[in-house]
Amino acid sequence: MILINPSANFSFTILDSVDSTNNYAMAKAHAGLAKHGDAFFALTQTNGKGQRGKQWQTGQGENIAISIVIDPEPLQQPQQFYLSASIALACFDFFNKYAGDETKIKWPNDLYWRDRKAGGVLIETVLRGKDWKWAVVGIGININQVKFNNELKNPVSLKQITGKSFDVAELAKELHLLAMKRVAKLTQESFDILIEEYNQCLYKLNEKVRLKRNNEIIDVIINNVNATGQLLATDIVQKQFNFGEVEFLIEE
Repeated sequence: MILINPSANFSFTILDSVDSTNNYAMAKAHAGLAKHGDAFFALTQTNGKGQRGKQWQTGQGENIAISIVIDPEPLQQPQQFYLSASIALACFDFFNKYAGDETKIKWPNDLYWRDRKAGGVLIETVLRGKDWKWAVVGIGININQVKFNNELKNPVSLKQITGKSFDVAELAKELHLLAMKRVAKLTQESFDILIEEYNQCLYKLNEKVRLKRNNEIIDVIINNVNATGQLLATDIVQKQFNFGEVEFLIEE
């Protein structure tokens, strides 16, 4: 374990190997051993968490697997999407710098390049009663990996896009700082600006897509995402979809 202080306000810990950076960061937060902005990055993650119970594994030095402890104040529990949008934008800021303008945010917080998934975000919360005490923000981004599990439909890495290999730890530090800058903006700018920025980066914005809800296939045009994190889309009339209600059907 290597502890680095990228700024006076928070630390960046490099772990050689861990089952899940989110589990590690959550344990530190519960024990009072992590403060706002502290990050935990693993060179190898053996049982990382993804959305909907999926796993996000990474081999030695291949990808970014990082979790950041966040004090969400002044946000309240119903405003969780603002944090999600901020982190998604930080991932966009980071990846767009290296991969270019074809980088997008796929609702709610996946990182896409063209029609391929480059990364994702999983945010776990700690509540005491109705009070939102902590959030652990887990981010996984494909960097140097070129061979993927066949079960993954459409993965892509920065190396596949650019043809270059990267120092993953250095990129993780850069992403950490970008994330903290975005989180700081939650107290500096209006939430309307945040949602507007998020929608400007939205995958398939104003385009026709095919969504799946249970066994139903829906053809819609993506309009935007609202302040509560619902996806708004139109067929004959406008529809609202909650996270987990639909999935995109993407042609490979």
